[in-house]
Amino acid sequence: MEHGEKNITIVDDNGNEQLCEVLFTFENEEFGKSYVLYYPVEAEGEEEIEIHASSFTPNEDGTDGELLPIETEEEWDMIEETLNTFLAEEDE
Repeated sequence: MEHGEKNITIVDDNGNEQLCEVLFTFENEEFGKSYVLYYPVEAEGEEEIEIHASSFTPNEDGTDGELLPIETEEEWDMIEETLNTFLAEEDE
């Protein structure tokens, strides 16, 4: 995954690749991680789109490292708040 890219390819637990569009990325100092929010490209235009989130640690060369699962309730709460703020700003 490259920083600033609009699309990323996610491999699910079954090894299936899915092209996803990046909604946005952000860093959170409290948890010391970077996060990416994304959704499946094929869901675009549907009434309800399920948005996924993962954390990642940028590599030293500036490229984004491996996507990691979000592990704590606190992280999910923070991500949800950030997403709600982002969506509210998009609506304006």
